[in-house]
Amino acid sequence: MIKLIAKELKRHSPFTAFGALTGIIIMVVIVFGNLLPKISPVSQNIFYLLHPTHVLLSALVTTAIYMKYGKRKIWLAILIGYTGSIGIATLSDSIIPYLGEVLLDLPNRGIHIGFIEKPLLTNPAAMLGIFIGYQKWITKFPHYGHVLISTWASLFHVIMAIGETVSWIQIIVIFIFLFFAVWIPCCTSDIVYPLLFARKEQEIVSTKS
Repeated sequence: MIKLIAKELKRHSPFTAFGALTGIIIMVVIVFGNLLPKISPVSQNIFYLLHPTHVLLSALVTTAIYMKYGKRKIWLAILIGYTGSIGIATLSDSIIPYLGEVLLDLPNRGIHIGFIEKPLLTNPAAMLGIFIGYQKWITKFPHYGHVLISTWASLFHVIMAIGETVSWIQIIVIFIFLFFAVWIPCCTSDIVYPLLFARKEQEIVSTKS
């Protein structure tokens, strides 16, 4: 199982890095293009468009990975798909960016938990992703989309808190938090989390044999 996890992480890692890089580029364009005053007022709307999309793609990949390697029990697929997407997307898009905002003492910081503040957007997105992942065991391209959308959702969570000005020090710290907000949670939810459940099922089958 460790070899399988390592294989999946290696296969998905290049685009994960690329996704984080796109967020950094967008941030540079916004800041040095003096676009913060225009984008900040609508950043919350953008976040609540990107976050449910992130949840959908995360649920799709998480469910598909479990279906590919697990025993394909529908109730467990739903449980893994929902907790893996809602839990990790909240960590990636909201909690880690919020910690960065607190560290930087940004003026408009807030945690913005999607499944609490916008349950009618977030929860249906998770269920749709689970449904697709249960039917179609596709992981590579949805994971790529997941990484991109997660990066951008985390970015606009921070932009909500920035206001209209940002310093060089703040930009550097934002870059660091943005990278880790995407790299660790996305690979964990898409790959490691469902494979851990698949491993437990395999161990149970081996014990009964």
